[in-house]
Amino acid sequence: MMVRVTSPSAPVATTGYPWPIETTRLANGLRVVVSEDRTAPVVCVNLWYDVGSRHEPPGQTGFAHLFEHLMFEGSQHVKKTEHMKLVQGNGGSLNATTNPDRTNYFESMPAEHLELALWLEADRMGGLVPALTQETLDNQREVVKNERRQRYDNVPYGDAWLRLLPLLYPAGHPYHHATIGSMEDLNAASLDTFKAFHQQYYAPNNCVLTVTGDASPAEVFALAEKYFGAISPVPDIPAAPAGHLAGPATTPVRETVTAAVPAARIYLSHRTYPFGTAGYDAVTVLATVLGSGRGSRLYQRLADGKRIAQPDYIGAYGVDLAHAPAPLIVTATVKDGIPVETLEDGLTEVLQSLIDEPVTDEELNRAKALLTTSWWRQVSTVGGRADTLGRYTTQFGDPATAGYRLPAWQAVTADDIAEAATRTLQPSSRVTLTYLPGEEK
Repeated sequence: MMVRVTSPSAPVATTGYPWPIETTRLANGLRVVVSEDRTAPVVCVNLWYDVGSRHEPPGQTGFAHLFEHLMFEGSQHVKKTEHMKLVQGNGGSLNATTNPDRTNYFESMPAEHLELALWLEADRMGGLVPALTQETLDNQREVVKNERRQRYDNVPYGDAWLRLLPLLYPAGHPYHHATIGSMEDLNAASLDTFKAFHQQYYAPNNCVLTVTGDASPAEVFALAEKYFGAISPVPDIPAAPAGHLAGPATTPVRETVTAAVPAARIYLSHRTYPFGTAGYDAVTVLATVLGSGRGSRLYQRLADGKRIAQPDYIGAYGVDLAHAPAPLIVTATVKDGIPVETLEDGLTEVLQSLIDEPVTDEELNRAKALLTTSWWRQVSTVGGRADTLGRYTTQFGDPATAGYRLPAWQAVTADDIAEAATRTLQPSSRVTLTYLPGEEK
């Protein structure tokens, strides 16, 4: 049984998403989103599970990310590594990612293999636990440990994100820890504990299935019912801990790390607004003005102007987290012979300038042009569109809201940026993380 929720026949928000969107919901709660595009004989199948590191209870950090690996290790009717072989052997590509808000699995395939992709995803949604063995778990725990060493521990500045999160968010907050989690938690958990985590969250009523490309809504809805319809929903899926914070921080926080890095580097960060809000749209444009490319204020004033920062390692960006005030991160690496204090003074001056000096028309137009290019690059492929629609359905309840993001950026004014800067970039709310070269202490 399927329940058709929406079926718009015309493009939604033409300036932001000019492809048709149709949706349905299966009786077991699975939301299915289809955006048909017959331009090329390719489809993308994309699943957003509403489980990320923010859902992990104490003692189970890193579980969502570990399942990103385990979901490729075999399921009830698919042998170990066979999922990857079947996709790639039929001309497709696949991957998965985890962040604090969700876990995402996706395949891009020749359209003739749509049914194969849906069957594979349904089998690991409903059939992973029976196939999960102690050997597989132990193997993937070691893979995650090695990933941590390669991406975080043994790379200069690699653990910056791991350090920034607990400085930005208080203990107990769902964003306090990174998705890689605690190796102690991963080691301590039993096979049954991992099985219980999967059975609790990886359910049809906690998932959005999006298909974009060369397939009709009727075809996708029928195949979704065929392969996912018999999977039972999970009642009472636990909600993530509340991420509410009463405004910006009121006390600055600072950490200095001495490590095997080639030069001193500074990260300045502030909590801003949740992704998807008007405030965060202003911060997105602000970050582009501040730190995107050679025309940005940071580059113009500190790399080109004062020449105190290395031109290749300077920038600013927001991290698009939707369930609490998301961070804005500003970073720069000191130029040879320049004291790190001089670089920090320069960074704080540029941040203050966003409060004191109105953004010019030239800066605003440049930022909006960069964001427009970035947006259309994101949705120019079936994979990018599927991920975008899956996100907006999961986080905001309606895939059509994706069409309003680009217009929202284009509507941001210089006054909006000044207001956002005044509220979020005060020194009293700043997190400062400094890396100094030397022997690690």
